Amino acid sequence: MCACLFSALSIQCKTDSVERVKKYDGLVALWDFSEKEESFVSTGGKDRFELTEYPGKIDRVEEGPLSGRSIYLDGSSYLSIPYGQTGALNVKTNAVTVVAWVKWAGEKTGFVAGMWNEYDDGGKRQYGLFVSLPCYNGANQVCGHISKTGGATPPFPYSLDYSSSKQVVPANKWSCVAFTYDGRYIRSYLNGRFEEREPELIDNTTGFEGYPDGLIQSKNPYEYPDGIGDNGSDFTVGAVSLHSGMGNFFKGQIGGIAVFDRALSDTEIKQISDETL
Repeated sequence: MCACLFSALSIQCKTDSVERVKKYDGLVALWDFSEKEESFVSTGGKDRFELTEYPGKIDRVEEGPLSGRSIYLDGSSYLSIPYGQTGALNVKTNAVTVVAWVKWAGEKTGFVAGMWNEYDDGGKRQYGLFVSLPCYNGANQVCGHISKTGGATPPFPYSLDYSSSKQVVPANKWSCVAFTYDGRYIRSYLNGRFEEREPELIDNTTGFEGYPDGLIQSKNPYEYPDGIGDNGSDFTVGAVSLHSGMGNFFKGQIGGIAVFDRALSDTEIKQISDETL
């Protein structure tokens, strides 16, 4: 096969991948990061969402499983949409799904995308997809975080209301990471697969009021019937607001992000992963 024909087929394949994601009901926004120079603007859904880059222009990479392109976040860069412009990203359905295609560098906590502010006014947490939340049994795993109040989980100093995949996210390899929330359970997925975790002792919960021996719970699925709060957070990609400023930086490549205002089924998550990776 000649090189030009192979290139054309490859571009068509990537275009098909984007269109496959768009066919799922409830799509609020999809970023495929195909832009070479211009700003990153969502496709799919009813509204147009433009991500602003910080602290400056973010590197574009000619590689990615969704559009054939991706962004590279160096551990100090991120993207954002102000709260007042979040529109339907500020889901009012008490249900959400976030899917992303990432090549994570394997370093520390990495926030992928969502509305998650851990500091301002005591916290404005709403929903967020992370890679690796080690404090409460989520090290190197896909983590889906939900908050009703925006603050910490009493009596603990931080919010522990997140699911964690049983599988470990590989470093420096493209993966499809996702979580769903249906109003009661948060579920985390790696490459389309949900794996249940047995109840376990949660790290760093021993000795708190009401939990002298620590908290025991299942991390996947994680039961959280409280719903999603409208707490005033910006929508961010690659970092969240902490006491020290922006932090929990994702390091590596992101090839796409999709947000839905419903909980996709196990079958749908697997189909999306299989059709795009």
